[in-house]
Amino acid sequence: MARTSGGELGPKPYRFRLFASLYWLEQELWADMTTIDEIRDNFELLDEWDDRYRYVIELGRTLEPMPEAEHSAANKVNGCVSQVWLQKLVERDGGAPVLKYRGDSDAHIVRGLVAIVLALYSGRTPQQILDTDAIAVFNEFGFRDHLTPQRSNGLRSMVERIKTDAKEALAEAS
Repeated sequence: MARTSGGELGPKPYRFRLFASLYWLEQELWADMTTIDEIRDNFELLDEWDDRYRYVIELGRTLEPMPEAEHSAANKVNGCVSQVWLQKLVERDGGAPVLKYRGDSDAHIVRGLVAIVLALYSGRTPQQILDTDAIAVFNEFGFRDHLTPQRSNGLRSMVERIKTDAKEALAEAS
């Protein structure tokens, strides 16, 4: 761990070579995040679950800050033990709509799980979202065996919320 300019402990940059992308995200609105393939590659480098948990927490630190005004009841995900908010933006440029998300949580590990969910779904068309099996990805990462039932339910709630948004966007587009 290294000390930040504010004196807080934070992750050392470049701890793993593939993690460098975590520290060089664009700071523009709705910036691109770490991809699910980068996350998958980084998970493969980590054998111990303590390291994987730390990595998930590091992913949460890379999320674009969500304005406090967006921590609203409309953006709150029901079914999560921790507080989780997902802010949706639908882009329409003549083709299929694209759903982009910002997310936040009041718990560090859950914030990292939000980052993984967003890497999987944000910036995709409604059909791509509906065709993506998040539970299979979470099982591939080993979350079924290493997350509490409450955290697993929270993951499912986030996925259901995004899939509902995708269904609504498809209905509006037709």
